Amino acid sequence: MTDAPPAQAGGGRPGWAPPLGTNQRIRNRAIWAVAFFTASVLPAIVGMGISDLKGDGVTVAMPIAFALWAVGALMALAAALPTLRYWEGLPAQTRLLGALPLLTVSFFLSAALIGALLV
Repeated sequence: MTDAPPAQAGGGRPGWAPPLGTNQRIRNRAIWAVAFFTASVLPAIVGMGISDLKGDGVTVAMPIAFALWAVGALMALAAALPTLRYWEGLPAQTRLLGALPLLTVSFFLSAALIGALLV
């Protein structure tokens, strides 16, 4: 016999549930994170595409891209932290949706750093 409570003895969900509204907050933050990451792509392409030109396009486009990406990263963190905190009590779809934006961004940053080091 194990010393675990009956709710956890079978490997199931714990006997408690996350606070009311946690699923909705995680979903909203994850969706906003993806929206901000997507919105940062076009200014980044414009800023990188005209990097050889001297003009206001570069000085305006890249800071906008970085700002949108930074807000997206904050939203991804805001979705990932409660997801990890209440992992056992959340449905599988909410777990995936809450963790995916931050995992995707960290994967692409790691790939970019490895690519920059190899070149």
